[in-house]
Amino acid sequence: MQAVQLRHPGGPEVLEVVDLPLPEPAAGEVRVRALAIGVGKPDALIRQGTYKWMPPLPAIPGNEMAGVVDAVGAGVTGVAPGQRVLVSSRELPQRGGCYAQALCLPAGAVYALPASISPDDAVTLPNYQLAGALLYESGCVRPRSILLHGGAGGVATALQQLASADGIEVISVVSSPEKRDFALAAGAKQVLVRGEQDLRAAVMALTQGRGVDMVLDHVAGPGFIANLDLLAPLGTLLSYNALGGLPQDVFAALRARLGRSLGVRCYSIHTLDADPAKRRALMQRAIDLMAEGRLRPLPAAVFPLAQAREVHQLLDAGETLGKLVLRP
Repeated sequence: MQAVQLRHPGGPEVLEVVDLPLPEPAAGEVRVRALAIGVGKPDALIRQGTYKWMPPLPAIPGNEMAGVVDAVGAGVTGVAPGQRVLVSSRELPQRGGCYAQALCLPAGAVYALPASISPDDAVTLPNYQLAGALLYESGCVRPRSILLHGGAGGVATALQQLASADGIEVISVVSSPEKRDFALAAGAKQVLVRGEQDLRAAVMALTQGRGVDMVLDHVAGPGFIANLDLLAPLGTLLSYNALGGLPQDVFAALRARLGRSLGVRCYSIHTLDADPAKRRALMQRAIDLMAEGRLRPLPAAVFPLAQAREVHQLLDAGETLGKLVLRP
């Protein structure tokens, strides 16, 4: 079978298409033939060798796959050949492994997919799982209103749709009119373009002067502390990445706003690594909502598996809108 592998960290050029033996499922395992493979930021971190949960080299990146079970090992029950399933490496001992035409994994790790969910849509489901974790399992009080930075990104789009489905008011912030149009097409109701107006004044106008209960930020960097001024009393600034670098003097900034009793939390879904029941419940809810049509991913940009290098160049540039998908 074909797979995409890296032998040492680096840029997109380290990704190599290799021929590997077709794996055979051991006892308790199933083999999944890939129909669609999702591409995301953790894949780039694996490629760069900077992921905190890095698989050993040589490594096959890829954290999500939709496919069909085509073989089962001894003792497997509840999963049969021909069944459509979702593979998420969050259910595996280590991340990665999905940039391949087939993958063997424990039968209990897969998720059954209803016929109404296409393979390309299925590989967006881990974003909705993460969105549910951020909104409801991050240790914060369930918000009535949220603000999302990077509102055209994959996780932010999932947050927008899931929060809206649950009756939470959402303000999305994007960096360009093009991304505003994308966010609106994805279901956003209130979208602000950074630089077109004073952000704090616009947020206060939209919330009748109260502010939002939660700001979700994956950038951090120099503008991180300014998010505190967008929060309602007892609000939470939730950081789930720090692509722009680490801010300084966060505690001093909180003390300076003591009268509103604000909070800052850093969150990773790895918090649920030891809680499979909660982790799987979040994914199953996302599957059910998508099957009902309440979560609607926008069309993906699809490329052959052999073009993984080119897709990672797009991923690194950060200018793509919608999901990137590799197809074997």
